[in-house]
Amino acid sequence: MEFRPCIDIHDGKVKQIIGGTLTEGTSEVTENYVSENDGTHFARLYRDRGLKGGHVIVLNNPAQPSYEASVEQAVGALREYPGGLQIGGGVNPDNAGRYLEAGASHVIVTSYVFRDGLIDRDALNRMIRTVGRERLVLDLSVRHRGDRYLIVTDRWQKFTEVELNHATLDELADCCDEFLIHGVDVEGRSNGIEAELVGMLGAWNKRPVTYAGGIHSYDDIYLIGALGGGHVNVTVGSALNMFGGPLDLDQVLEYCSEQS
Repeated sequence: MEFRPCIDIHDGKVKQIIGGTLTEGTSEVTENYVSENDGTHFARLYRDRGLKGGHVIVLNNPAQPSYEASVEQAVGALREYPGGLQIGGGVNPDNAGRYLEAGASHVIVTSYVFRDGLIDRDALNRMIRTVGRERLVLDLSVRHRGDRYLIVTDRWQKFTEVELNHATLDELADCCDEFLIHGVDVEGRSNGIEAELVGMLGAWNKRPVTYAGGIHSYDDIYLIGALGGGHVNVTVGSALNMFGGPLDLDQVLEYCSEQS
C-alpha cells in the first residue's frame, strides 16, 4: 500500500475542491482549500520525501479562459520533479507529448477513451500508440447509480454505461500500467471512504490501483489497508494539514507503510 500524493490545479491555483461540484459550463466550484503555494512547491516537497506516482490534475475545462494558466502550473510541477509525477485532465494524443517531455512519468486519461457512454476502443488504441501502455494510467472514477458504480467522465459529470467491476478491470488491464479511481460521491467531503468500492478493488489485484475519496482520519487509512489487502494505494487530499485538514503527511506515510 503506497501513498500517492496529489496536486490538484484549478484556475491556475493549487486547490482542494469537492469534486462533484465541477461542471462543464463554468469554472465555479466548491473549494475546501486554496494554497498560497504553487505546483512547484508541492512537487519539491514530494520529491524531497521520495514520493513517486503522485498525480497532477488539471481541473479546468479546455474551453475555460483559465485553462492554460492551470496547464502552466501543472507543467511547472512536472519539470520540478521529472519522472515522479503523473498528469491528468483533458489528456489526449495531441497534448500527451508535451506532458511527457516536461517530465511526467505517465499520463492519466478518462474522457478521451469513452464515447456515447461506452469504451471507445479506437480512441484507446490511439492513446496506447501515442504514449505506450507502460506510460498510460486509466482514470476509472465512479459515482453511484442504484446499486452499481458507474464510470463518469467530463469532470465527473457524465455517467457512462460502464460499470466498474472485476470484468471491466480485466478487460482494460492489458491497456494500461495502472488505474486511478476516485469515489466521486465522497471526493473532497472528508466524511468517509467508499468501503464497498475499496473492497472490490482489493479483491482484484492484477494491476496497481490508487483509490481517492472521502479520507478524513487515520482510521480510514487502516480501513483501506484492511479492505484492500494492503495493495490498494491511497491518495489523501483535503484531509492533509498542508491542505487545511487535520492529518499530518509524515504520519500518513507511516500509517501507509504499516498497512503494506
